[in-house]
Amino acid sequence: MLAQARGVGKTFRSGTIEATVLKNVWLEVRTGELALLMGPSGSGKTTLLCVLSGLLRPTTGEVDLCGVPISRLPDRTAGEVRRRNVGFVFQTYNLFPALSALDNVAEVLALKGMALDQARSVARSSLVRVGLADRLEHRPGELSGGERQRVAIARALAGDPSLIFGDEPTAALDRQTGLEVVELLKNQVNEGRGVLLVTHDVRLMQFADRVIEIEDGQIVRDEAVRSAAARTQAGAL
Repeated sequence: MLAQARGVGKTFRSGTIEATVLKNVWLEVRTGELALLMGPSGSGKTTLLCVLSGLLRPTTGEVDLCGVPISRLPDRTAGEVRRRNVGFVFQTYNLFPALSALDNVAEVLALKGMALDQARSVARSSLVRVGLADRLEHRPGELSGGERQRVAIARALAGDPSLIFGDEPTAALDRQTGLEVVELLKNQVNEGRGVLLVTHDVRLMQFADRVIEIEDGQIVRDEAVRSAAARTQAGAL
């Protein structure tokens, strides 16, 4: 079990105004699976992702992250648990435009306390892993959208996380590039990690092991499905 929500609710307050975004959510994110979190805009997908990762505290209920109950931990302690265990991939790449691909990954590792030489070595290995061995010294402006997202994935993987969260990671990409990016994330599942992606893109279901649907802050579907790889394997038997 990589992440678990137990009876989670989230209410945002501004003065006398309250907006309840999550309502009594029970959810598990497991190792060895790529799960899609789907639902209409405003249904609570991104809020749930932030609560599961500890970026937001639930108003009610409890959250465990990699076996640690983080809901009531001090922010700094919860942040340390998150940094050790979670990698993030977003729709916007959040890369430093003045830095090379290599330095974009290495800088994040250095900020976490890794020695610069080691950070650059780890960053290089991570970028090679996502197919960017020939783009190490290119800046974001010299890369395609798909390549920039690969840099973002390399950055997420560089800390060797157990769990990867993605928030619409293919939304800014064309169809083929988006599928290539998700296949890359699917490979992380095959290496023993867990992946949870917020998405509107039904084409990604061919890679999914599990589909979770949320509406009006509540889980309305949580179903195991067979991925494309599993169907191919079954057809070969």
